[in-house]
Amino acid sequence: MEFDQVLRRVNEIFIDELENEDIVLSYETSAKDIEEWDSLNHIALVVAIEKSFKIRFKSGEINEFKNVGEMCDAILLKI
Repeated sequence: MEFDQVLRRVNEIFIDELENEDIVLSYETSAKDIEEWDSLNHIALVVAIEKSFKIRFKSGEINEFKNVGEMCDAILLKI
């Protein structure tokens, strides 16, 4: 799977979980760029991503993500 494929799938998850069809993620997108992406929704997003890609993140990994791109990079390492 390529980075762009992961990013598209993560974008779909964000749209579904945050109920906002206008979300368009890029490598640099962070929580400050999306109003609905608060700490509670962050947990829901991580759980949905883990379920979708059949992976598990360690809590240290989750805390280190600075943006969507780093999250996608981590997904690519696990699939």
